[in-house]
Amino acid sequence: MKSSYKLLGTYIEPANQLNDGMEVKELLGISNQKFFQNSHTNTIDIDLQTYRIVRTNQFAYNRATTRNGDKISIALRQGNDCIVSPSYRIFRSKDENILNSEYLMMWFRRPEFDRYARLKSHGSAHEFFEYEQMCQVALPIPSITKQREIVKEYNVIQNRIALNQQLIQKLEETAQAIYKQWFVEGIDLEKLPEGWSFEKLEKFTKMKYGKMLDSELFLEKGYPVFSGYGVRGYYSEYMYEEPQILVLCRGVSGTGEVRLSPRFSYITNLSIVVEVDKPTISKMYLYYYLRNSDLKSLDSGSAQSMITTGDLYFQDALLPPSELQMKFDKVAKTIMKEIEIKNQENQKLTELKDLLLSKLATIEG
Repeated sequence: MKSSYKLLGTYIEPANQLNDGMEVKELLGISNQKFFQNSHTNTIDIDLQTYRIVRTNQFAYNRATTRNGDKISIALRQGNDCIVSPSYRIFRSKDENILNSEYLMMWFRRPEFDRYARLKSHGSAHEFFEYEQMCQVALPIPSITKQREIVKEYNVIQNRIALNQQLIQKLEETAQAIYKQWFVEGIDLEKLPEGWSFEKLEKFTKMKYGKMLDSELFLEKGYPVFSGYGVRGYYSEYMYEEPQILVLCRGVSGTGEVRLSPRFSYITNLSIVVEVDKPTISKMYLYYYLRNSDLKSLDSGSAQSMITTGDLYFQDALLPPSELQMKFDKVAKTIMKEIEIKNQENQKLTELKDLLLSKLATIEG
């Protein structure tokens, strides 16, 4: 421990208030990405009075660290009061003018904190990071003015990322609305307009599975390893320069969903790559057509969700005239380019945010 570091236990106190009288109704969980989320707990016949209340500026965390992706699920409550599992622990800063809660949450977002929490967790079948261990966390605590400056700088970056995410959402909604206006609304599938037809995907696509990549080969930087569910790490090689249409073919919740991969990415075996093999067919049209199709109904797995290339090849696709597809392709690619620019900006902002978190360790307490 650096000589300027302070033990957290001096500056925090427990806040484990039970939900007596059902004061609070909203039940939430905490993700290992460190934010509150809807709980999947079945509350039928459960006494919610035994659950714990989390109030504004209070921290809640899941003591269990086993099988949690090497991260500890902890979050700072900044909305309305909620309740969490009785197994969670709640605490708060004793004095916001000495230890700012948002500054402390920045410390908890550092990967070094996650590693420390895993190291200090105890147990046999299940490991726990108890409140006593939380109190032994050491960190720099500069003046409250300095803490607020750091938080302000962090929030400026975070707010910009959130704004870009909103813009990305609007752009995606615009492309989706154009697709539906041109190819869905007013189209009678029983009596197609002239030049429209149904074709099996096998007639104009090639499909292949992504490749399994051992996580031990992942790098901190490089080409994104994309599963369809998200970026899982980075690798020294890529499979495709351009974005590819992916159909999620395995997974608990996403089988049958359709995604576009990032540029210069390595695709894992959780997805099927659908390549257009005919110049008269627009990739962007096919992407939105598949997104709006019920591919989840193709799930042929029993013990585990699964879609095969065979399932997809025999799927019908509605094909408008090539000229109309290409017109849409041009519009969609313009929108996708704007989305890509915003995603690249967010990637740089995220790197800047991570750099700011890493520098917390060098601050003089």
